[in-house]
Amino acid sequence: MQVTLPDGKQLDLADNATAMDVARSIGPRLAQDAIAARVDGILHDLMTPLPSGAQIGIVTKKNMNDAEEVWRHTLGHVMSQAVGQYYKEKGHAPESVKRGVGPVIENGFYQDFDLPEPLREEDLPEIERRMAAILDANLDVTRREVSREEGLKFFSYDPYKVELISELPDSAPITLYSQGDYTDLCRGPHVPRTGVLPKSFKLMSTSGAYWRGSEKNPMLQRVYGVAFATQKELDEYLHLLEEAKRRDHRRIGKDLDLFFTSEVIGPGLPVWLPNGATIRRELERFIVDLELAQGYQHVYSPAMAKSELYKISGHWDHYKDDMFPVMKIDQEELVLRPMNCPHHIQIYAHKPHSYRELPIKIAELGTMYRFEQSGQLTGLSRVRAMTLNDAHIFCRPDQVQEEFKRVVDLIRGAYDVLGFEQYLYRLSLRDPNDKEKYYPDDAMWESAENQLRQALDDMGLAYYESPGDAAFYGPKLDVQVRSALGKDETISTVQLDFLLPQKFDLEYVAEDGSRQRPIMIHRGVISTMERMTAFLIENTAGDFPFWLAPRQVVVVPIADRHLDYAREVEGALKSRGLRAETDDGNDRMNAKIRTAELAKIPVILVVGDKEQEARQLSVRERGKGERKGAPLDELAGELERRYKLREA
Repeated sequence: MQVTLPDGKQLDLADNATAMDVARSIGPRLAQDAIAARVDGILHDLMTPLPSGAQIGIVTKKNMNDAEEVWRHTLGHVMSQAVGQYYKEKGHAPESVKRGVGPVIENGFYQDFDLPEPLREEDLPEIERRMAAILDANLDVTRREVSREEGLKFFSYDPYKVELISELPDSAPITLYSQGDYTDLCRGPHVPRTGVLPKSFKLMSTSGAYWRGSEKNPMLQRVYGVAFATQKELDEYLHLLEEAKRRDHRRIGKDLDLFFTSEVIGPGLPVWLPNGATIRRELERFIVDLELAQGYQHVYSPAMAKSELYKISGHWDHYKDDMFPVMKIDQEELVLRPMNCPHHIQIYAHKPHSYRELPIKIAELGTMYRFEQSGQLTGLSRVRAMTLNDAHIFCRPDQVQEEFKRVVDLIRGAYDVLGFEQYLYRLSLRDPNDKEKYYPDDAMWESAENQLRQALDDMGLAYYESPGDAAFYGPKLDVQVRSALGKDETISTVQLDFLLPQKFDLEYVAEDGSRQRPIMIHRGVISTMERMTAFLIENTAGDFPFWLAPRQVVVVPIADRHLDYAREVEGALKSRGLRAETDDGNDRMNAKIRTAELAKIPVILVVGDKEQEARQLSVRERGKGERKGAPLDELAGELERRYKLREA
């Protein structure tokens, strides 16, 4: 038989040769470093016989993505083997440990177990020690195919494996992988021996998981692990997890009294407390001010509509499963809206328009409702009721490029104030070879995509193209912001739409008196208020910039005799629109300062005898140290200016 290497070279091999045979024929060093192989583009282990004529490439640690997938898979088996050893030594029969599925996931793996007694979190280090011993033993990993009858007999003690085998088609191979005294049903691929696996792994947690995700099935115990090529990568990942916990908006939201959820109100329906409502109100004022300055017209539209509206728009067919159930009232079907664009279309369509009026920019802080699955709901970042900073621009074809640039300028201006410094532009285009996925107008697509490219080029912005990610009705630009945890999150979107104006028969009167179809631009600058607040909480770890902080200034009197002056300072600041308060409690000064720091209040003003006599203040500002002798009027004016200019 013959196989072809990545460089085009062909190798003659014996029939039923394996990828390991290929590695050995190339050289002993490659055979030693080999982890798996790509055979006709698909990952295989080194033990599987190769088909004649295959294209083959050997996977080593240099091919990190492929290598990680394979050795993480095998580490899942090693964990499963270690769990079996643990329960055997506790006196349980090997057959008492039953196993569900154990796939590779991002950064690691998990395995589902049906155990004779629950595995506790404190047991995980012992499992890790046994895993390390299995790696030290450098056990050979072997693969064999068996008949359906053999497989069912081998796993007769395990109803989960029996179910999986019974569902396989008759033609499907049934493969078992073994290492030492451990054997499992698996498609593979796996590494050739346990000694090549990295020891930079850690078991993270356990949780309950229904077999095959159905509440009708038994509850299994799922054990999660992570694994990386080096200890340094593992340590960095664990540090990132700790940082994520420290910045978790749900924890900070509770600590700072920003929001909460109530089982009685319902999941995914957060309640904004006064501090959180202050942040939201500042964000809303901020984005509305920016939009009004760019000629947007802000509106209010109802949060529900007749189902007919969404049937015309096409959302009914595509989003019905994500919408709340229909309400039938007075022989009409009403639904909570999952998006705002059909309402804004109705605003445009309620009266005729001339070409001179365009572009018409309709904006709204529009509340929407989407039926997210309960398991996906997360604090403020994934909710069922959300308020989107939404707008739709109706323009002529010759205005598209300029309006697109204006939106990008608006996004950049918002990011400057919010302190977003690292972000990427992703231009999502159609796949021209996929004729069914996209609106069928080649000339329109080519023109639209070129206009967006040209606009970005004119602005001197670096961007990357993502073919196949456009919406059905037009190309779009996504702006992905780098979070404090190093993740790129899509915050802003600019989407061209040629389809909805057609569906709703939108028109404007052109210069020559003819009726023409406008082009619609959907755009969101700062996402939903919920998601943006969650992002800001985690990005700042609750240390909000001064203009956004729900509690901006606290005045701390050293003794009761300074209380009147402290309240005078508080009043002077409030008269300038600042959020100020006086700590008139019985704690000592240092305790009050510590309380204010824990509450993330950016400015602490201490008043004692000297300050009271000179009508001055001792200023402690986050990140700037202490400043003594600040005149009250001067400081109040400075803070007012920073607040109005939305400075940090």
